[in-house]
Amino acid sequence: MMRIGLIINGIAAGITILLIVPANALAMHISEGILPVSWAVLWYVLSLPFIYWGIREIKEQSKQMPWFKPYLGLVGAAVFIISCMPVPVPFASTCSHPCGTGLASIFIGPILTILIASIALLIQALFLAHGGLTSLGANVISMGVIGAFVGYGVFKLSMRIKIPWAISVFLAGVFSDWATYGMTSFELASALAEPGQFKALFYTIIIAFVPTQLPLGILEGFLCMGAYRFIKLRRPELIKELPKGGVV
Repeated sequence: MMRIGLIINGIAAGITILLIVPANALAMHISEGILPVSWAVLWYVLSLPFIYWGIREIKEQSKQMPWFKPYLGLVGAAVFIISCMPVPVPFASTCSHPCGTGLASIFIGPILTILIASIALLIQALFLAHGGLTSLGANVISMGVIGAFVGYGVFKLSMRIKIPWAISVFLAGVFSDWATYGMTSFELASALAEPGQFKALFYTIIIAFVPTQLPLGILEGFLCMGAYRFIKLRRPELIKELPKGGVV
């Protein structure tokens, strides 16, 4: 219990430091005011069913396991901190950063990952000027929906074809991260491209992300592998006891 308390205190201290440090106006994710109103509304509408699904899921799983909500809070704090490491990307109106949703989806499933990613993104938009309220729906779709489902799908497929767990987790982290930025590029190009210029702008944004996101994706893969190994060695019961949607 003392070890868990130290972990919680460490996460709380990290969040406090992030709230105190002044935020860069450029921000991360898709910045405030970048998307036209019609596109901002569209991404909000598309994200709401997933958030509602996540709220229903947490109610169901909490009935099965009383300890699940605190565990979910720890995973959410990890996603919040991991995704608060912005690296500016010139000419893309956004920043690169790790996401953490690939790792979260392995432990709690993609639906709950979308919910905690939405909360993390909202807090970042309100208090850190990271992302924005108008672009929140788009960021939920890219980092939450796409990141979570790709990470979860890669992990499950890799384990099914008997790839060792360490490589499976690594691949989940890498492809979840890269898929998030592929979707971000699609969102930006869709909203900002002139008629007939979608492909050109999409490829331009993708290329702009490559110098930062290529190594960051690999780094996130190793981060996922290390975190999974830590839980597997120290608290294997957390992995075994999770209901459907998690690693079981």
